[in-house]
Amino acid sequence: MLTAHDLSKRFGVKRVFERVELEVARGELVLVTGPNGSGKTTLLRVLAGLAAPTGGELVRPRRGEIGFLGHEPHLYRELTPLENLALFGRLYRVPEHRERSGMLLERFGLWHVRHERVSTFSRGMQQRLALCRVLLHDPGLLLLDEPFNALDADGAALLDRTLAELADRALVLATHDPRRVESLATRRLALA
Repeated sequence: MLTAHDLSKRFGVKRVFERVELEVARGELVLVTGPNGSGKTTLLRVLAGLAAPTGGELVRPRRGEIGFLGHEPHLYRELTPLENLALFGRLYRVPEHRERSGMLLERFGLWHVRHERVSTFSRGMQQRLALCRVLLHDPGLLLLDEPFNALDADGAALLDRTLAELADRALVLATHDPRRVESLATRRLALA
């Protein structure tokens, strides 16, 4: 699903990462680790097509096949969860986005707040809704940057179960807590 060969990224003279070799097929979860500032977030943004690499080759599926979760939830704060998911459902041309939205909101414990504005949500609730957004169009490749960020224990346990159920997808997951997903990882990419 995704292949990177000799991939690098620089901002001027500052090297973010270089010579990254990565191949991710369906059924694999690649765990990206490294200290703060090692380029994990930038790598995921490059893999998602949100930033251009400085060098190397990158082959990835079309944008509609990619689900990207970054540090920001990328939600419209003045809209409700239903309105956010309806918008993204139309953008991704999800045929039955209303049904899928309802199922995801129920699964992630947000059905009861489906008519409230996202601006009233805690950061953890926004993270849950962002996960709904990422999964809405049923992407084959998931790029997740610190997906456990701001989740309470129940939310983290739900995400653990969800990741285990997504074993047929290609996943690239960056985290500061690799122990949380180590049992699911098929490979590890350590950035320095």
